[in-house]
Amino acid sequence: MMMEMVFSVLLGVGLAASSGFRVFVPLFALSCASYFHIIELNAAWAWAGSITALIILGVASIVESVSYLVPVVDNLLDTIAVPLAGVAGTLVMASTLTDMSPAMTWALAIVAGGGADASIKGSVAATRVVSTATTGGLANPAVSVAETGTAIGLSALSIFAPILAMVALFVGLIFFIFLMTKLKNRKH
Repeated sequence: MMMEMVFSVLLGVGLAASSGFRVFVPLFALSCASYFHIIELNAAWAWAGSITALIILGVASIVESVSYLVPVVDNLLDTIAVPLAGVAGTLVMASTLTDMSPAMTWALAIVAGGGADASIKGSVAATRVVSTATTGGLANPAVSVAETGTAIGLSALSIFAPILAMVALFVGLIFFIFLMTKLKNRKH
C-alpha cells in the first residue's frame, strides 16, 4: 500500500514535470497508459482512459508540438502555456494519486504537481526568450524539438520507471543549475 502511494506520487511528479515541456504530451501519455491498463487512475479521472480522451489528447499533443516549430507562434504559445502548465501539472498529479483523501490529493497536486510543472515551464520559456534574442529565433525549432522529445521521454520514463524519472529530473536540475551558473559567470 505504501509503495503504491510512493509510486503514484513519483508518477504524478514526473508527468507534472513533463507538462512543463509540453502541456498535452503527458496528458496523452497518461491517457494511453490508462487506456491500455498500464496504470490505474484516481476514480474521478477514469474518463481520461477513454477512447474519446485518447483521440482528443493525441490530436492536441500533435497540434501543440507542431505549433512550437513555427517562429513567433512559439513565443506566443509560451505566454499562454506558462499558466496552463501549472494547471496541467496539478491535474496530472491529482489523477495519479489513488487511495488518498481528497485534501491530501489536492494538497500534493497543487504543491508538487503544479510547482514542478510551473518551475520547468518558466525555465523553458526563459530558454526560448534567450534563443530568440541570441539567434533571432533560428534556433527555436531545435529547442522545440528537444522540448517535445524531453516531454515524450520523461512521460514514458515516469509511467514505466518512476524512480528513474526522478533520477533524470534531479540530474537535469543539477545540469541546468551548472549551466546557468557557468553562463552567468561568463557574462562577468
